[in-house]
Amino acid sequence: MSNKPRPQPAISASSPYWLLKSEPDVFSWEMCKARGKKGEPWTGVRNYLARNNMRAMKNGDLGFFYHSNIGKEIVGIVRVITTAYPEPGDETGKWECVEVEAVCDMAKPVTLADVKANPKLDRMSLVTCMRLSVQAVTSEEWREVCRMGGLDPQKHRG
Repeated sequence: MSNKPRPQPAISASSPYWLLKSEPDVFSWEMCKARGKKGEPWTGVRNYLARNNMRAMKNGDLGFFYHSNIGKEIVGIVRVITTAYPEPGDETGKWECVEVEAVCDMAKPVTLADVKANPKLDRMSLVTCMRLSVQAVTSEEWREVCRMGGLDPQKHRG
């Protein structure tokens, strides 16, 4: 076990890249793709840092769609089509959601084990703060994960 300090996850208001986690038995990548251009509200986030990350999202920002719990892999790319707004049905008024649409499949899903094994990604929030459901992704991380997943990052830029 390493004794080096873990970097804290950062909110990057200027980051056009994100990672959004979903349990595939609740809302899968296939379900997201089936919504088409109308997209889907990203609801159910109950963590303040994750909510604040959604508040920082802009229309057109791109994100990795990550299957958590089952599969534990990045399976696709989504685009933010509606910025943060109060989550319908949240009586507390604390929680918000964004709306996303599916952009494309990863040519090759990128597993959590693959990410952890890549030293270029050792500071990625997926490694350092695995429980956070909505995470900022740096441009360098975006390019590397796209490369690992068989996608040209130049064709998928925020």
